[in-house]
Amino acid sequence: AQGIMRAINVNKMTKAGVKFKMLVADWHGWANNKMGGDLEKIQKVGRFYVEVWKHCGMDLKNVEFVWASDLLDNRDYWKTVMQVARGSTVKRILRTVQIMGRSESDSLQASHIIYPCMQAADIFHLGADICQLGMDQRKVNVLARELGQSIGFWKPVIVSHHMLMGLSQPVNTEGKDALERTIDLKMSKSRPDTAIFMTDSQEDIQRKMKKAWCPEGQAGENPVLEYFRYIIFEKFDDVVIERQEKFGGNLELTSYKEMEHLFAQKKIHPTDAKSCAAAYIEKIIRPVRDAILKDQALRKLREEVKSFEVTR
Repeated sequence: AQGIMRAINVNKMTKAGVKFKMLVADWHGWANNKMGGDLEKIQKVGRFYVEVWKHCGMDLKNVEFVWASDLLDNRDYWKTVMQVARGSTVKRILRTVQIMGRSESDSLQASHIIYPCMQAADIFHLGADICQLGMDQRKVNVLARELGQSIGFWKPVIVSHHMLMGLSQPVNTEGKDALERTIDLKMSKSRPDTAIFMTDSQEDIQRKMKKAWCPEGQAGENPVLEYFRYIIFEKFDDVVIERQEKFGGNLELTSYKEMEHLFAQKKIHPTDAKSCAAAYIEKIIRPVRDAILKDQALRKLREEVKSFEVTR
């Protein structure tokens, strides 16, 4: 589902006149020990992601995919990485490790120190005036803003998007600030039942939504409602919640605000919200899934990617 949300956000930017460069961060995944630190597997996953984005409604006329490994041959790139490293303390770099889904208290590898320096350098070597990433990437974007002008570049604009919550009950993150809590609650590939994937079957989507955390009357920190707010109402002008007549009959909604208001008043039951969410997410994902399954090479790549063990 993050793939659909990514396409929605990219299209909003291109509609406003932005030319978008999408970085396929293969070496960053390697530095962060993704797929067990197997670079070949990471690159296969990257190729699959690119194909998925191509099929999910992204405005490809104004999008260019750039592989991180293609930036590495430029000697000036590594000069910028070194400038970022020299302009930062280890303590400052450690404050950015949430970009990798990690915390300062984790047992980190030396590559986890290099990663933020590379990501800051990426911004300048992509020629990016705007950094459009999730809230979990904000701290390294701030680092680039702090250092940009002092190392001969510019101060990029940060446009961060919301991170979809995982579908399970939110963890207790007492004492953390709003940004850290948002990151703690986001969906994770390492917990597959808390996230909906572009390759999930209709049965997978229904099962995951049925199990999702959705307390009656609670609109805040409700992952099911997040799917309506950030995906479904972005794709559909109106949404119909199907209900039996004895429960009030079908309900047509024309905005997320209307749905949130009715849900908070307990006029929409969680079971009905989950069933409706599953149906509309299936409508959105089905064309992508069908396109993948019809393409023999892509279907083979999908099966290979699904066989890889996801590592933190």
